[in-house]
Amino acid sequence: MAVPKKRTSKSRKRIRRNIWKGKAYRAAVKAFSLAESISTGRAKSFILHDKERALQGFQTKGFQTK
Repeated sequence: MAVPKKRTSKSRKRIRRNIWKGKAYRAAVKAFSLAESISTGRAKSFILHDKERALQGFQTKGFQTK
């Protein structure tokens, strides 16, 4: 198993932690942006199926729904 030769400095830890937090922040912003575009109906690259239409499709194919 690999063992570090020297102790990691505070600045190195801080840099790595900030990179990790930055990636999480960018992912959150992207998810929020997608949710916002879907809720306003302006989404062009995301297809949102209407639940009632989907159920109607199942009923015509012989599936039973409650």
